[in-house]
Amino acid sequence: QVQVVESGGGLVQPGGSLRLSCAASGIIFSNNVMGWYRQAPGKERELVASISTGGSTNYAESVKGRFTISRPNAKNTVYLQMNSLKPEDTAVYYCYVRYLVTATSKWGQGTQVTVSS
Repeated sequence: QVQVVESGGGLVQPGGSLRLSCAASGIIFSNNVMGWYRQAPGKERELVASISTGGSTNYAESVKGRFTISRPNAKNTVYLQMNSLKPEDTAVYYCYVRYLVTATSKWGQGTQVTVSS
């Protein structure tokens, strides 16, 4: 069974940095996309960043130039480097893996990111 586990969230001051990690196990399809959604109270779920097996990336406009998603060697591990954090980045961040062949997704439990002074 596919499992997705996030880590690295926490409390950081504005302008600071955090790195989120996501480890997925049980991946059986090579063609997939991994990334993060986030959801803040009173706001709709937003796609933050994603990266395909081939390295193609997508970012929300609000995080371009500040966040970097990477998938260095292990295809089942991705990182989200978040720099120049703003209070509006505060949300629960959910890692996911989407299998393009089956058009199905698996989600992690979420990790809280709080940006506050």
